[in-house]
Amino acid sequence: MSELRKLKVTEMNRLTVEEFKEAEKLPLVVVLDEIRSLHNIGAVFRTADAFLVNKIYLCGITAVPPHPEMHKTALGAEYTVDWKYCKRTQDAVNELHEEGYTVLAIEQCAGSTMLDKLILEPGKKYAIVMGNEVKGVQQEVVDMCDGCIEIPQYGTKHSLNVSVTTGIVLWEFANKLIQLKQTCL
Repeated sequence: MSELRKLKVTEMNRLTVEEFKEAEKLPLVVVLDEIRSLHNIGAVFRTADAFLVNKIYLCGITAVPPHPEMHKTALGAEYTVDWKYCKRTQDAVNELHEEGYTVLAIEQCAGSTMLDKLILEPGKKYAIVMGNEVKGVQQEVVDMCDGCIEIPQYGTKHSLNVSVTTGIVLWEFANKLIQLKQTCL
């Protein structure tokens, strides 16, 4: 039988804050469209840190750091991941388009692409828009996006918590982007 032992924090070889700031990030941005829960916002920061996301746009009612309730789930990632506030999500999408990003809403839409069928292109930059816990991504924002991505679901519920959804989507994007980078080397 193999010996399984939990690693100590000192054995994990994690980046320092300074190393994280200098590290090459994935060509990936997260846009939070009217997220109301501080715990969800903090969880997105923490997941974005784990996958070296380039930046988070906080839009509308989405709170900005620093905030003690956000910190409970972010655990300091609100200080490592770059972020920007935009009063209107539409302004963030316009800015990202101007910077050459392909912007994709994570939403259940007619004509959406299932996450497991998503094909990313080498050399492209991507932004994903995550919607409000109750209403999802605003239709006006969906209309501005280059497409919609949907997570296949097989049970009785029609949605997942926004922080869970972000984690699933970032994992898939990170995997695909890292594979593309390795293939292009």
